Formats: sequence, C-alpha cells, structure tokens
Amino acid sequence: MMGTKVRSFSPLPRDVSLEELVPEDHFYRRLEARLDLSFVRELVGPLYAKGGRPSVDPVVFFKLQLVMFFEDLRSERQLMGVVADRLSLRWYLGYDLNEPLPDYSSLTRIRERYGLLTFRRFFERIVEECAQAGLVWGEELFFDATKVEANASMESRIPRFSAEAHLGELFKKEGTPETEGEGDAPGPCADAHLHALPTAEDRELRAKNAKRGDWISKNGKPDRTIVRHGYRRKSDYEVSLTDPDASLIQHKRGASRLGYHAHYVVDGGKARIILSVLVTPAEVMENQRHPHLMRTQG
Repeated sequence: MMGTKVRSFSPLPRDVSLEELVPEDHFYRRLEARLDLSFVRELVGPLYAKGGRPSVDPVVFFKLQLVMFFEDLRSERQLMGVVADRLSLRWYLGYDLNEPLPDYSSLTRIRERYGLLTFRRFFERIVEECAQAGLVWGEELFFDATKVEANASMESRIPRFSAEAHLGELFKKEGTPETEGEGDAPGPCADAHLHALPTAEDRELRAKNAKRGDWISKNGKPDRTIVRHGYRRKSDYEVSLTDPDASLIQHKRGASRLGYHAHYVVDGGKARIILSVLVTPAEVMENQRHPHLMRTQG
C-alpha cells in the first residue's frame, strides 16, 4: 500500500531548545568554542553613540560576515535567508526560534559605518590569533592574485574628468570645507573612521604609511596623477559610473571587462593561513604590490 504524507505541523513544546536541536559535533559549535569575537566591541566602540536605541551586537555582525564566507554567499539578503532556514546558524548567532533576526538592510548600513579600516583591523586580529595558536609557520610565503569581475557594464564608462566634475558639483552643493565654518562636521571626503584607532602607536603607523605612500596605506588605489614614459592606461581617463573603483580586465576569450585584482599573501605552513589581503583595480599587477605586502609581514 502506497503511503501519503499529510502536511500537519503542531507548535513546538516549550521545553525544546536550540541546544538540543544542534548536534554536539557541529562545525559552528566548534567555531564558537575556539573563536572568541568579544574583542570587536572594543574595536568598534568609538563608532557608536552613548545613548539611543540598542544596535545589532557587533559580535553578531562579524559572526554573520564569517557565515557569509563559510557558506560562500554573495549578499546580505541571501545571507539572512540562509540564516532563517538553518537551526545551527541561529544557535551560532544566539537567536532563539521565536526571536526576529536582523534585517539585511541593517547589515549593509553597519558595514558602511565601520569602513575598510575596521575590517582590516579585524582581519589582522584574527591573523594574530592564528599565530598564537601555532597555525602560522612563517618560514615560507606564497604570493598570488585572483581576477574578480565587477558587477558593472562596459557601457557605464564615461570620461573621468566629466565624472569628477559631476561629483565635485554634488559635494559643493552639500558644502565643502572652504564654505563651511570651522566648527562644522568634516566634508564627505574626510575619513570618518580614523577615530576608531585612538592609540599613539596607530597614529604613528598612519603617519609613517602616509609618508611611505604604499598600496596598503592607499587601500589599493593607484595614483593616476603619475604619467610614466608618456603612457597612460585607459582607466586613467575613463571611469565607470556603476563601479568607479573597477578598471579594465582582460577576459579569458579576449574581451575586456571591468574588475579587480585580489592580492594574497599565504603562509607556507600546513594550515595555509592568509596573512594579508589587498584588493586593487584590475590594472594593478602582482609585481607592483608584492614589495609592499612583503613589508607588512616584516
């Protein structure tokens, strides 16, 4: 006799908890036991006001970033869809079955507030913990770069001077340092996240990097004011309105696309820990940034 499954669901008993539903040997249980992310509250503390409505816990935010990496997800919207469907992820984040999860749009705003500097400090702290755990060999380093195609159309390119003039007009309307009073907030071009690094050691490091002018201190952005031997790349006088940081990259079949180079320094030990990462426009080749990434490992 062929059976027929009737779809009928009853409410869960009150004494059922996620602790019982997630297996003891699950990956995220092992991750929670070995990686303490409580340090991020001190890292991002200066970016929050003293009063007001409580935000998403910074520990939860960075756990979600790790989940996005481990699950190979590409967006916050997709990430929260997966979290809502997985008991193990709810357990890892500390959210009960009947507790509403953070909205994906909140994650986007938090990421923009933190900025690149905060994520770099988070990455460096994780590398330090890997070294303390004995996972970094340090005797051999591997350097490599990966092409990453941007989500931008080739038809979105316009002359760079036209785009810069347009942006200049927008910022001028909002107010620039020349037109605002000395007591006003910094303009849109100011680095709003420098106060996240308050120590004297960090200030000295930033000053040193500014004088050195390497790829790390410039966050991978090339200096387009320099003309070598009378030659300039197309990216020096063209820019995409969709993704201004991307530049032309050669596709496998010969066609050009907009994209980036993701540069890596990997430890030669068995764990293959990534020690440094730098994302640059596609025009920046490996030989240009290798010495600077090596310097960060000194």
